[in-house]
Amino acid sequence: MELRVLGCHGGETPKHRTSSFLLDATTALDAGAVTSMLSLEEQPRIEPVLVSHAHLAHVRDLATLADNRCQQGGHPLVIAAIPETIAVLRKHFFNDLLWPDFSKIPLGGQGRRMTVVFQPMEPEVPIVLGPNEITPVLVHHTIDACGFVVRTPTGSIAYSGDTGPTERLWEVLASRGDLRALLMEISFPSHHHRLAQVSGHHTPETLEVELRKLDRLEGPAADAGRQLPILLYHIKPVFEVTVERELARIAHRNMEVCRLGEQFIL
Repeated sequence: MELRVLGCHGGETPKHRTSSFLLDATTALDAGAVTSMLSLEEQPRIEPVLVSHAHLAHVRDLATLADNRCQQGGHPLVIAAIPETIAVLRKHFFNDLLWPDFSKIPLGGQGRRMTVVFQPMEPEVPIVLGPNEITPVLVHHTIDACGFVVRTPTGSIAYSGDTGPTERLWEVLASRGDLRALLMEISFPSHHHRLAQVSGHHTPETLEVELRKLDRLEGPAADAGRQLPILLYHIKPVFEVTVERELARIAHRNMEVCRLGEQFIL
């Protein structure tokens, strides 16, 4: 399993890109930096884009990805999300006002297939997209949002999406004996705990408490939980140095802060 970091920050500057990851060159996790980081030759390989929620930082490059796909032809761009997220994308994004509705525009300008296909996913109901089985899991954020557990032919990876303290995600992960890594959000320094709370994000303090939920696992899963690679993303650029300093104080966890362009073999 190969994971490529396209965007891993909670804001943007010339050196920071918003949330977007590429799994085995074909499955995108969120779309904050898909066209910003992938060439025209790489973009058509994307089959589904799994969208955790409808905030702009996670969907913005759906616009340019759909536009490029329409001109390139090939296979439709599948945008997969929980129904609430798809409803927002239809009403406020691909609405022929903010951006063309590519679900009504033929792929390659001809034929019956449309450029974009919206694929609803029900929470905790696995669905097969391409070579992978995707299970969305609801998480705690300011709008309807989910994380994902993606089971590939070589193991599973979990993606938290944007979330503060939550419960169900950890319960679902407890049953995954083939989990290779967890992509986990972290946004603000601990002294901004109130801002993190009202915006549905983590600080190092709340993340440390949250990761203890891995210790609730029993049997072989408990050992796996303590050794599980935890790849951190979504740090706000303004607080990057402070948050990374605080994260260094968290002991006994296999944690790493994601960097743009990194590739992980899991």
